[in-house]
Amino acid sequence: MKLPIFIADAFTAKAFYGNPAAVCLLENKLDEDLHQKIAREMNLSETAFIRKLHPTDNFTQSSCFGLRWFTPASEVPLCGHATLASAAVLFHKIKNVNSTLTFVTLSGELKARKAEDGIILDLPLYPAQPQDFHEVRDLIKAAIGDTLVQDVRYSPDTRKLLVRLSDTYDRSFLEKLKVNTQNLPQIENTGKVKGLILTLKGQPGGQTQAFDFYSRYFAPWVGVAEDPVTAFQCSCRGGELEISLRSDGRIDIRGGAAVVLEGTLTA
Repeated sequence: MKLPIFIADAFTAKAFYGNPAAVCLLENKLDEDLHQKIAREMNLSETAFIRKLHPTDNFTQSSCFGLRWFTPASEVPLCGHATLASAAVLFHKIKNVNSTLTFVTLSGELKARKAEDGIILDLPLYPAQPQDFHEVRDLIKAAIGDTLVQDVRYSPDTRKLLVRLSDTYDRSFLEKLKVNTQNLPQIENTGKVKGLILTLKGQPGGQTQAFDFYSRYFAPWVGVAEDPVTAFQCSCRGGELEISLRSDGRIDIRGGAAVVLEGTLTA
């Protein structure tokens, strides 16, 4: 078996920054268990698999493909940065001739369209609802200790817990915050939470670029200790994306990508 494989750094214009994802192009159907084995071998937060939907399709001319995402531990229903990486590979390396690509996924049809300064993703918007702090206090305390919390929200669609830190903190605090994720799957083992978002209100620009918010994302429940990019990302790799709310209940996410590796996977 030989598969074309790429690694692209998403939500950045520079190599070795942003959020890396592996991208596999599947000319033919892949044995189900091999998806997970390849993702485990790549050992990135996500590995994407792009597949043809019809025998006559090809990666250069066709505009609609199947897309799946796997962490080293499991398949996930949606991954923004690996979708951006997939579109970047098709647009920039495979030279797909279309200006818009459609991906058929577990989260419905997602679109990626070329823009002058990157790629724009059309993704679903999942509302978050107020969450009783006391119900998740043990989880939050295990992760961030006595750090002050301003608000807690929960998205039942994605099973993500969003924790807004106090406005008294700044970006530097979030960047340096030590987050303990090792025991979170044992503390929260009901299946309600599959990801933890720590976020902080942005600050005026001054001498640096202004952002609406900063964030970090952790998903040890699916084998990802920390995801490198989720807004302006305060991880060591950084990363930036622009988010626009649409009137039809979806969101546009704009970002760049740098393809840093191209090769052949053999097994």
